[in-house]
Amino acid sequence: MTLFVMDTTLQKSFGMRCKELRAGLGCSQEQFANLIEMDRSYYASIEVGRRNVSLSNLKKIADGFQISIAGLMRGVS
Repeated sequence: MTLFVMDTTLQKSFGMRCKELRAGLGCSQEQFANLIEMDRSYYASIEVGRRNVSLSNLKKIADGFQISIAGLMRGVS
């Protein structure tokens, strides 16, 4: 029997990308989360790689950075 173990590498890479973009805007997690109408603790858990983000939340985040989802994912591996 094989157990499924979630690989969080992708989530961590995406979280680092979000943190990098947010830092570039010069705003806190709380400020950015408020901007995109997302709970701050939920957004913080994305940045540290603990969330598997839904498509609708990907769109919210991309819109907050004023980039496409493709642009948001640039460099995420």
